[in-house]
Amino acid sequence: MIVLSGAAIVLPDRILNPGTVVIDEGRIVEIRSGATTGPSAASSFAFQGFHIVPGFIDVHVHGVEGIDSLDDGEPVAAIAARLPRFGVTAFCPTTVACPPRALARVLTQVKQARQEPQPRSARVLPAHLESNFLSMAYRGAQPSSCLRSPRSALAGEHAGPAFEFGGADILREIERAAPDVGIVTVAPELDGGTDLVARLAAGGHLVSLGHSAATHDETLAAIAAGARQATHLFNAMPPIHHRAPGLAGAVLQAEEVAAELICDGTHVHPSIIRMAVRAKHPSRLLAISDGTAGAGLAPGGRAALGGQSIVVRPDGAYLDDGTLAGSVLTMNRAFEMLVTSIGLSPVEASTMCSTTPARELGLIGYGIIARDAVADLVVLDPSWSVVQTYVGGRLVYARSERGE
Repeated sequence: MIVLSGAAIVLPDRILNPGTVVIDEGRIVEIRSGATTGPSAASSFAFQGFHIVPGFIDVHVHGVEGIDSLDDGEPVAAIAARLPRFGVTAFCPTTVACPPRALARVLTQVKQARQEPQPRSARVLPAHLESNFLSMAYRGAQPSSCLRSPRSALAGEHAGPAFEFGGADILREIERAAPDVGIVTVAPELDGGTDLVARLAAGGHLVSLGHSAATHDETLAAIAAGARQATHLFNAMPPIHHRAPGLAGAVLQAEEVAAELICDGTHVHPSIIRMAVRAKHPSRLLAISDGTAGAGLAPGGRAALGGQSIVVRPDGAYLDDGTLAGSVLTMNRAFEMLVTSIGLSPVEASTMCSTTPARELGLIGYGIIARDAVADLVVLDPSWSVVQTYVGGRLVYARSERGE
């Protein structure tokens, strides 16, 4: 039994300060007001003045600390081992568009990590594929050589004179590893895009709309076909115009759709984040890092994104041609930004960083601090830095006295 006492406990609807959380066999068995003293409390650590929040769930993270999900070796396990220091207790390993062989390699790692979780690591959830079925005009850092037509995938077209592989090869890998593919990003305006949305949704995948030039009406058609998420809202899509609201405008008014937001202040201006929160409420928004292998590296550091070289700048990760290629954000800093710059309460920030992602992924008992919930927890100091991370009631990360 573990007793965490004296901190402000961030519950789904309020903050209990001071409060006590009791953990037994990986679950929360009691939450009560007030601080506990004596041998049953975690006497080696002073929790007073800190917050305890649900573990962060990042549904869109490509890598961290020099490791990319598409690297050789075992990058998925390596990323899982590094994320708890940033308060992440569960994550969707995320890929950019890639050849089928590389996709199969990642999905094999995801399956293994889910079947055999490693100690002191974040939980590995089914992958998020920023798939091959994206708009060339809004591809951002997606490799253009890997983009394919949804129609070609549905028609069963494989390799040919023009391509090393076809769309059908990618769809085959997705369906072969279906339990380990959670989210698939699709541009629905492409030929066959809406039909592909329907097929993926019928296969149990969470279809997310993004890297897309879709109009308002095309977006609504994709939602009717089963799309239920938007990939990094406002990024890699046309801006909203009052006579042409486009994908972003359709998503903001569609209750069925939950939307990701990169909360680093670079990808989306704080004022626009506030607008999105007012339009959709934290219960329909997922704070994401869109973190690359550059996250956790010093400015000037170099890493890779799907085999492409990226350089770290203070405001993000960039390809050598200057294209913004994801963030260097970590989830604890996303939480900090939501509270300090956007002005959300810790309850609202926890909803976006933990509760909404868990609910959208169907993770019952995760993403909240409540009796009988899974004890995935993060202890944050007054500057919102991570002090301790618990996964299933086990301490998987503890900051040293030197703050490391």
